[in-house]
Amino acid sequence: MSAPHDRPETPVTTRPTCVVVVPVKPPALGKSRLVGMTDEQRRELAEAFALDTVAAAAATAGVEAVLVVTDDSRLASALRGDGVEVMPDGVSEDLNETLVQAAAEVARRWPGTVPVALCADLPGLRPDELAAVLVEATTQVSAGRTAFVRDRAGIGTTVYAAAPDGFAPSFGFDSAAAHERAGAVEIGSTATSVRTDVDDLADLGAALVAGVGPHTTAASGRRATPEG
Repeated sequence: MSAPHDRPETPVTTRPTCVVVVPVKPPALGKSRLVGMTDEQRRELAEAFALDTVAAAAATAGVEAVLVVTDDSRLASALRGDGVEVMPDGVSEDLNETLVQAAAEVARRWPGTVPVALCADLPGLRPDELAAVLVEATTQVSAGRTAFVRDRAGIGTTVYAAAPDGFAPSFGFDSAAAHERAGAVEIGSTATSVRTDVDDLADLGAALVAGVGPHTTAASGRRATPEG
């Protein structure tokens, strides 16, 4: 006979975890809009942005793994040394095709997780803000929807999340509008560090004021140091 205060057990629902997919161009090819810098300075900053972004994602609650997609062997080696999963970009030159392939890899290696594409140029990314965004993302995906985060400029996209079988990102020019047209739900409107990507010197200045990770701090300091 049940005790008087016994209650029927409430089923426990478990929120799915995420695998964050970070596509990284070879740093030597990236950040051409950082004008006034040498190729080496741009390369060093692009690599620093990626390292800080990945480190913050790996420290975020709800992230089961971080999968970096890159053909840069030096960066891949450094990331593997930090325990990050890396896969080659392959032959595709289309970012969205690359991300679809990565989402399929997520489904194969981490079944039941939500693949989340994250831009590699978020040097001030805060794990607490990303964690809140991922809660929103998994809520939308669990309800059969896709989700995205609009960048600080309001035009681009820094995060895209969907179930593996419906993973169809539209990164590129005016990607926020493209994701909206495709029915994705906008999330993370107050997550400043998740929205602050760095494409040009004005973006870099804003990120430095807000605070960036150690790799970008070091690279920016070296950029400002006079030679000789």
